[in-house]
Amino acid sequence: MTERSLHGGDPSMLRRLNAAATLRELRDGGESTLSGLASRVGLSRPTTEGVLGELIGRGLVAEVAPRPGSGLGRPARRYRFRAEAGHALGIDIEADRVRLLVADLTGEVVGGHRAPLDLHGRPAGRIAAVRGAVKECLAAAGIGRRSLRAVSAGTPGVVGPDGTVTRCAVVPGWEGVDLARDLGRSFPCPVLVENDANLAAVAERWRGAARAADDVVCVLAGLHTGAGAIIGGRLHRGRWGAAGEIGMLPELGLLDTTALLVTGAGPGSGASGAALAGLASAGPALDDADRVLAAAGRGEPAALAAVDRLAARMARGVAAIALALDPEMIVIGGPLAGAGASLVAALRRHVPPLCLSPVRIEASGLGDEAVALGAVRLALDRIDEDLFRVGPAPGATAPVER
Repeated sequence: MTERSLHGGDPSMLRRLNAAATLRELRDGGESTLSGLASRVGLSRPTTEGVLGELIGRGLVAEVAPRPGSGLGRPARRYRFRAEAGHALGIDIEADRVRLLVADLTGEVVGGHRAPLDLHGRPAGRIAAVRGAVKECLAAAGIGRRSLRAVSAGTPGVVGPDGTVTRCAVVPGWEGVDLARDLGRSFPCPVLVENDANLAAVAERWRGAARAADDVVCVLAGLHTGAGAIIGGRLHRGRWGAAGEIGMLPELGLLDTTALLVTGAGPGSGASGAALAGLASAGPALDDADRVLAAAGRGEPAALAAVDRLAARMARGVAAIALALDPEMIVIGGPLAGAGASLVAALRRHVPPLCLSPVRIEASGLGDEAVALGAVRLALDRIDEDLFRVGPAPGATAPVER
């Protein structure tokens, strides 16, 4: 949008539009000279210079020092977006651990941390442990808490519009926890809470296997299996945040997926189920699942049979999602997919015969950081709302650390 098209409009709105367009061009297009930026944005040179002065004053833009040996005469001034002017924090709260990623305003990850959580601990203790992990993460990255412009957290279960966990079968005592409120007490910025599978879907479309797709389902295979959906390029949550939770129906085979894999339970398990007992231990179920999947990767018959039985059960739920949404792609992620390709390969055999149209099934390449990475993206989207707002701001924001 050019100055001419806004001639005669509200001057304050015009300034905000010019500032938003200039800032976005610097962030997305890289550093630029004054003249080059004016040409790219469609503003006059004096107007662009004034906008840059305002953005520099807000701490969002900086003048770049001249490059050595850049030629005779005074070099043209260059400007860059200050990605370090703020940060986004993504938190993945699982049943027994928490993962954190912190990124600058361009989405570049600049720090991370992992810590164990007590599976049977009370919610207050769990949240306190998450706060402690955040403190360690920020300290290790050298980032002040007031540099955070938005925080997003992922959790198993159904998350209501207000950030309350309304249903959760994985974490004892987690139902009814107002996670957005309780975590929000620790931060001077907006705090968002979302279902973990939804965030994994966001991450896959941002930096994973689904970057070129607008209609995507991400199946997160873990203790139980959930799904998140991107429809028309946007996360689909549903009215109460329960979209994709078809695994709640036992007959669709998405409940207790890890337990079923480890025990080899199901019709026809017989001797192979007994053989799996040698792979299992008294440790956490996901550790046992890793051993079974690793054995399947080595071609051990009992493990391969267990994976195939699990895929046959899961295929009903995965196909039901495909039939309902007809996505371009289904991405399989989570702990059961990350330990090897055997589950994904088995699902490729069992799901297509249950569907009416071709189904593309891909393995996630994001590993165990998918949910935290999706949380970072969600936080960045919230930050963008403030950075590129052209209307009056709803309230004061935290000062920028320089």
